[in-house]
Amino acid sequence: MSNTVWINALAELQQQGEPCVLVTIIEERGSTPRNAGSKMVVSRERLYDTIGGGHLEYKAQKIAREMLDNRVRETRLERFSLGASLGQCCGGATVLLFEPMGQPQAHIAVFGAGHVGRALVPLLASLPCKVRWIDSRESEFPAQIPTGVEKVVNDEVVDEVENMPAGSYFIVMTHNHQLDLELTAAILERGDFTYYGLIGSKSKRAKFEHRLRDRGFQAETVQRMRCPMGISEVKGKLPVEIAVSIAGEVIATYNANFGEKSADGEKPVPMLVPAARRSQTG
Repeated sequence: MSNTVWINALAELQQQGEPCVLVTIIEERGSTPRNAGSKMVVSRERLYDTIGGGHLEYKAQKIAREMLDNRVRETRLERFSLGASLGQCCGGATVLLFEPMGQPQAHIAVFGAGHVGRALVPLLASLPCKVRWIDSRESEFPAQIPTGVEKVVNDEVVDEVENMPAGSYFIVMTHNHQLDLELTAAILERGDFTYYGLIGSKSKRAKFEHRLRDRGFQAETVQRMRCPMGISEVKGKLPVEIAVSIAGEVIATYNANFGEKSADGEKPVPMLVPAARRSQTG
C-alpha cells in the first residue's frame, strides 16, 4: 500500500502546481531502516511516505526544503553513514537521490480576464510556470480554468500585488486605464520583480511615464516596464497573436542566462532583456 502514497502525492501536487522533491534510497550498505527503492515526497508543508524515519529522514527533509526554497532544478546525490552522527544505530550507509519535481521557473500574476487574458493564460499554464489569474469580475473568467492556474476574484485588485513572491512576473491587461496605472505604481514600488509587462501602445506608455514621474518614480525604475509588451517581431491584433507574443517574451526572460544579477548575496535573478535590447527599450 505504501507504494501508492508517494505516487498519489506526486500526482496531486502536480495537479495543484505545487513544487516538491522526490527522495529515493538508491543504494544501501549494511543495515539500513528501509530498502533501496524506498521513496518519500517532500513539499513545503508536508511529508508523504517515509524512507525509514529518524534522523536520516529529518536530514533528507531539511535538504529537500532547502532545495525548494532555492528553486533548485538539478538532481542531487547525498551519502549518509548511519552511525552515531545521524543518531541511527543501524551502522549501514545510504545514498539518497533528490529530484525536484514541478518547480515553476516563473511565478506569474496576470491581471485581467478579458480577451487577451483568456488567450494568454492557457499558454502560460502549459509552461513550467505558476499562474495567478486576477480580476474583480467573476463573470469575465471562462467556465474552465486551466489546470495549475489559481483564479483570484478580488474587488481590491491592487492588494494582490503584494501576495506574489520576490522575482515574480507581472502582466497587466485590465479593462481600466486608471486601474492599470495603480497596478503599475504598486509593482514598480515593489521593485523586486523579474518582469513587468503592461498592455498598450507607445502613447499609453508616454502618458504612464509622465504620471509615474509626477508620483516621484525615478526614470530608471519606469524603464523596467515593458510597454508595449511582447516580442515586437510577432505582429497581429488578434488576442491569440498578442498572447503568443507576450508568452514568447516570458519564455525568453526565464530562459535568459545573460546579465544575471544578484542583490545582497541573494540568488541571481535574470535581468529583463539582454543588453543589446535593453538599450532599445522605451
